[in-house]
Amino acid sequence: MIPIRELFNRIRWDPEFSQGEFAVGYHDRLEERIIVFPFSDVYFAPDDHFAIQVSDALGQTHTVPLHRVCEVYRNGECIWQREHR
Repeated sequence: MIPIRELFNRIRWDPEFSQGEFAVGYHDRLEERIIVFPFSDVYFAPDDHFAIQVSDALGQTHTVPLHRVCEVYRNGECIWQREHR
């Protein structure tokens, strides 16, 4: 399985692969569920290689460690899924 950081880089920088609508799902420990959001809402801090930042509907920014990302969708189809522990 491709590491999540490599997949994110491919979505960001490969013009052919990045065509389509991407979404990311991460496990929220407080709500005990997977939260899915559009990839376009992801911010990559240049000095942070271990997390992404996402803004929710209320405008609050959340830092999501990459190890909590568990699904990636392209045009509604799951293209990447972390093995369940």
